[in-house]
Amino acid sequence: MIQTLVATLMWALVASLLIFRRKRTDRSITYAALTIAIAMTLNVDEIYTAVDPLLGGTNLATLLADALLMTGLFFLGRGVMKSGEYRPALVRAAVSAPMLVISLSAIAVTFLFIDRGPTTTQFMSDLGAQPATAVYSIITFVYGGIVIAAMLTLAARRYRHSAGVQRLPAALLTLGSAFGVALCLAVIVMDIAHVTGRLGLLHAVQPTYGPLSLLTFLFLCAGFAAQPAVRRAQHYLRDKRTAALAAQLESLWNRATQVRPGLSQADPLAASTEDPEGHLHRVIVEIRDAMIDPRVTFDTSRTERALLERAESHLVGNDTAVATTLTVPNVEERES
Repeated sequence: MIQTLVATLMWALVASLLIFRRKRTDRSITYAALTIAIAMTLNVDEIYTAVDPLLGGTNLATLLADALLMTGLFFLGRGVMKSGEYRPALVRAAVSAPMLVISLSAIAVTFLFIDRGPTTTQFMSDLGAQPATAVYSIITFVYGGIVIAAMLTLAARRYRHSAGVQRLPAALLTLGSAFGVALCLAVIVMDIAHVTGRLGLLHAVQPTYGPLSLLTFLFLCAGFAAQPAVRRAQHYLRDKRTAALAAQLESLWNRATQVRPGLSQADPLAASTEDPEGHLHRVIVEIRDAMIDPRVTFDTSRTERALLERAESHLVGNDTAVATTLTVPNVEERES
């Protein structure tokens, strides 16, 4: 049941990313979501029992799913790292291609030494007592834990350096990463307990696997889905603020164009199709031109000048009325 829920969450994330991030040049997050979605789908019992026999019926589907999961985590970590300027050496090493290749090679070699038997949907429960199986699983989750810990470091830092609603995606990613690290540690403890025969410890930790797995993917998916939603909210509120400032300046603008009739070159139809920021920029420029033209008399009050300055600050991104509510993102995204 948990695997089905996780797979559903991942496919929902894939759909949202394809819709809202289709114009992005760096698609690391989308590749990650797609790869992990396939991996989680393979872990659904009905899918696994249908796919594994096609691969020989010796649980090769487990290796395929785990390799896809590790590859997806690689893309996920790369995407998070690329979203900001903070890229410490340890984080770069954790999400590097050599680290992925070494880890994939290690699980592939270790997998060969497992006495796998016929298809089973309880791979670790049935085979976890074998040292090779324990090593295989530990390598998989050590790699996952390292990458997710790197994501946790980046997400927590982004949260501290964000403000307003921009903190929401960072907070969700921080929580998801924290649960992910806890999940990896729990699995490693279970692997060690199983192979060493400490079944009491195994049974004590085992109930945490399902909730931790669900919480990890729930918060990570929510965090990545929230990023484009936050950007859309930022753009909407900025456009709304831009239109409001243009409306407040309209009477002053009308006076400016009256004293200098040749100033405004736009007809009403053109103005209606002009983008909000372009329109506000033209309004400001034409008011300023009237103010500095020595051939005309154009007086403005202190209130009008203050409004004009606020509009100028808004255009250059220094509008505190908006900035305190929504911080312009560091462009994740620059990417993703």
